[in-house]
Amino acid sequence: MLPARSDILCCVNVHLQYGRSGLDVNLAGRNVTMIEPRYVTGLENEAAAFRESVRSPQGTRPLRDLIGSGDRVAVLVPDRTRPFPSDRVLPWLFQELAHVPAERVTVINGTGSHRVNTPAELEAMLGREVFRRYRVVNHNAHDPSTLAPAGKRKDGATVWLNREYVEADRRIILGFIEPHFMAGFSGGYKAVFPGVAAIDAIMHYHGAAIIGDPRSTWGVLEGNPTQALVRACGSLLPVDFCINVTLNRDRRITRFFCGEVLAAHEAGCAFSRQMAMVPCPRRFPVVVTTNGGYPLDQNLYQGVKGMSAAAQVVEDGGLIVAACEC
Repeated sequence: MLPARSDILCCVNVHLQYGRSGLDVNLAGRNVTMIEPRYVTGLENEAAAFRESVRSPQGTRPLRDLIGSGDRVAVLVPDRTRPFPSDRVLPWLFQELAHVPAERVTVINGTGSHRVNTPAELEAMLGREVFRRYRVVNHNAHDPSTLAPAGKRKDGATVWLNREYVEADRRIILGFIEPHFMAGFSGGYKAVFPGVAAIDAIMHYHGAAIIGDPRSTWGVLEGNPTQALVRACGSLLPVDFCINVTLNRDRRITRFFCGEVLAAHEAGCAFSRQMAMVPCPRRFPVVVTTNGGYPLDQNLYQGVKGMSAAAQVVEDGGLIVAACEC
């Protein structure tokens, strides 16, 4: 991300976020400017902070007051390419919804256009108890039989979303917020769109006319056509509750932003902007970057985000060195 702190250093060893273990780079004898998000200490008691946030949410009633015991509930979580701590958050969520029978709940793995995850991967993501107690489904953007119409875009095209999500009585979406190279910030309605959309809608979302717009960029929400499409398509069906988090580099939760989708998301984006972004005073001839380590650097496609961040601060004709485990 763009810098929240920068220092001129000499004779340094830099530890890059790379895979699970990191990568050490010796830059001895060179003038180095370190650009990194401001480090925020993780919450002392994540579970207590979660309960406080869902019981005093932004823009809506407490979570457990919104969900009835007879409701069919869809709980939408990010897939394994995102560092959202589902294995920690979901047990707290289901404690809060203890009045809802497990058979009334479906956990949907929001893969977008990514491959479906294996049972072993899902168990590791969600935690053994949640995986074995609740019904868990992979979204598959390529399988029309698993999709249902949710509404129409402004251009009249029908938007198809995951059938389990569409047919639920209540919808809870989970995600994490950080600056995003197209949508301005991740989180919010992005869990729905493109998270559980059909492949044609996802391809439209990634189309050059939208993502090529100069306002489709880091940290921009207002006037961003990518974020506008996310919100328009993600809100075609009511979302009853949004649970968003911010994370530090240790993958600890630094804040919860819960409640009505736009209220929670915009509060989280404001916090993320303060922690992860400040203006960079100049461009550099060489920029060394990563995509934040596992699970964000599992493949080259995700690694493009780190390259895009570096492209904001590299000189014309300069060099970007990207470390991505793939």
